[in-house]
Amino acid sequence: MNDNRSSFTGKIGFVLAAAGSAVGLGNIWRFPYLAAQYGGGIFLLTYLILSVTFGFALMAGEIALGRKTGLSAIGAFRALNKKYAFIGYLASIVPMIILPYYSVIGGWVIKYLIAFVSGDAAMAAHSGYFDGFITQTAEPLIWFCVFIGITALIVMLGVEKGIEKVSKWMMPILVGLTLIIAIYVACMPGAKAGISYYLKPDFSHFSVTTVLAAMGQLFYSMSLAMGIMITYGSYMKKDVGIESSVHQIEIFDTGIAFLAGMMVIPAVFAFSGGDPDALGKGPGLMFVTLPKVFASMKGGVYLGIAFFLLVFLAALTSSISLMETVVSIFQDKLKWGRRKTCLLVLGGALLVGSLSSMGYGLLDGVKIIGMPFLDFFDFISNSVIMPIVAFLTCIFIGYIIKPKALIEEVELSGKFRAKALFTVMIKYIAPVCILLILGFSVLEGLGVIKI
Repeated sequence: MNDNRSSFTGKIGFVLAAAGSAVGLGNIWRFPYLAAQYGGGIFLLTYLILSVTFGFALMAGEIALGRKTGLSAIGAFRALNKKYAFIGYLASIVPMIILPYYSVIGGWVIKYLIAFVSGDAAMAAHSGYFDGFITQTAEPLIWFCVFIGITALIVMLGVEKGIEKVSKWMMPILVGLTLIIAIYVACMPGAKAGISYYLKPDFSHFSVTTVLAAMGQLFYSMSLAMGIMITYGSYMKKDVGIESSVHQIEIFDTGIAFLAGMMVIPAVFAFSGGDPDALGKGPGLMFVTLPKVFASMKGGVYLGIAFFLLVFLAALTSSISLMETVVSIFQDKLKWGRRKTCLLVLGGALLVGSLSSMGYGLLDGVKIIGMPFLDFFDFISNSVIMPIVAFLTCIFIGYIIKPKALIEEVELSGKFRAKALFTVMIKYIAPVCILLILGFSVLEGLGVIKI
């Protein structure tokens, strides 16, 4: 255990910071469009079941690994078995890939927030506004730099003064704004059909693709298999309960995702009458459809401001955890101070993120396996490396160090009530599910199949 390592002051600080990591664009941008696309209520039910089983086991395992060793991903795996340090390296690559392109999307969110604040909401609702913006060179780069600059400043302040302090006021605001907008949207004419579609499971829409989509969303949404929870676990004090903390993080994460669906899906029904084309907008659902919804509503400009402020805060909490993880990795490796390491990470992220930012404009002709830079980085991190890391982590915990090693760590701060579930999931169920996800995701990404 690294006794000189920074730490969260207590359970509330840890839970809010870890929940801040888990709650991000995955919840507010990605979850609603997947729920809309994969049958509404049946997708929601599938996701909830996976969250309290698969998600719980993997998150508890990662946090326990971090707290047991007091190290970030590379050091944690090496400390427990030198032969398996490569898993830590693989996990560490994920946030290094995600941080730059995630910050590019964060910059897009700032652009929309500024558009609504400055009175350009009507323009933002125009069909060609989004494509017109991302195909430029200078403006997307500027907003990307602003977003990642804010992230770096907070991370530079450290765990207690930066991450924990910001998360303590940011997360309650996030929950409050989500509730207000969800209630507002639920009262819109035509929203009732959307609420029914979202909350009532229709088993005729259930298929293996529903499970695969929900499982893939779990990785993205809960910050799993990217070293983040191992890093945050390394900052966790021994008297803070891991099991109860994981349950609380899941409540935050799933609660925000649920409310995001309540904001977006009923709004789309109210605006389009449940048109399948509108529900199938995919990743553009938030940026293309919702500004039109806000523009058509009385007082929609103010709701739009609140919504994009909410998305900005969510994106920022996750980008903070991504950068903190990368900074922690380099600090452990180089033994540098936090400020110097932050500047190194910021410089690298600016270089790589610029490729994603210009991938739809100046570098539009440059493709990797047929994908623009941002799409490729998203594919290689989420569809390839993360499932591999999750699978190897399950094998490492289940068969190398054995579940007992981490169960003992969890029980330092109280009884581990779900240890039987943890053991069965880690050793048997999760590895099989992850291999299925990996296979289908890669085949879909390469265009061999469509799920």
